[in-house]
Amino acid sequence: MVESSKIKREREKLGLSQEKLARLADVSNNTIINIEAGKQQNPTVDTLKKIARALNVPIEELIK
Repeated sequence: MVESSKIKREREKLGLSQEKLARLADVSNNTIINIEAGKQQNPTVDTLKKIARALNVPIEELIK
């Protein structure tokens, strides 16, 4: 399960908008919005890898 607040916290720490993170991670903006809102609690491993890479954090940081 993804810790949505961790993704938001890391994104904000880097000063990124949801849209910018989506572009950097090569995922849809809606994906970022839904994960951060807790509507998508189990994104694919591939999606998590992309987001972790874009945020420059280990994937383990994003998982509960």
